[in-house]
Amino acid sequence: MYDTACVAGERLAGVLGSLAAEGAESADALVARLVSEVGGDGGTLADAAVRRGMAAAIRDVRDRHPELDDAMGGGAAGGGFAWDILCDLYQVFFADMVGEFLRSAVAEHVKLAVPVLIATDPEGKIADWVAEKLVDLVPNPCEESAEATDLAQAVDTAQSVVGAAQDPSAVLPKIAESLVPRAVGKVLGLITEEITGEEGVAA
Repeated sequence: MYDTACVAGERLAGVLGSLAAEGAESADALVARLVSEVGGDGGTLADAAVRRGMAAAIRDVRDRHPELDDAMGGGAAGGGFAWDILCDLYQVFFADMVGEFLRSAVAEHVKLAVPVLIATDPEGKIADWVAEKLVDLVPNPCEESAEATDLAQAVDTAQSVVGAAQDPSAVLPKIAESLVPRAVGKVLGLITEEITGEEGVAA
């Protein structure tokens, strides 16, 4: 799951810049694009969780940001999505992906072994609750960018600090990509609160 989630997170980071510039013409088009580009066509349980998590994340972000519908309807100047929306999408995706993975694993395996869970959790509320709790664990690219005192260190792949600082679409996707290992580690429980940074990933 870790490797699949990292690849998906990197793909999502790569799409953020174009979404800031172009947006999408409808919610269905946004779901179709991101499920395809981020989720790929793998056939594992983890791959399926990524695709379902992406669709769920778009739904959840629309609930958080009603203005997203206006942007998709052509109401936003320039046609792109605001970065606060895209950073929320980034956070929610990782949490929903794990929630969807748990939903499948629990529903298809644990519930068969422990039938009482069918009565106590008929709609997979456990997975929903877990996803809700995980959102705040995922680093937010917008916040990381605002808090960074050294942009060159935060985004070591940026070639021009001055140019990048003036263009969030150049900076934030790279920050989002650099945060993927930490984001995945957090939601999968591989990083403890006491250990930070990439060195904190458990063996």
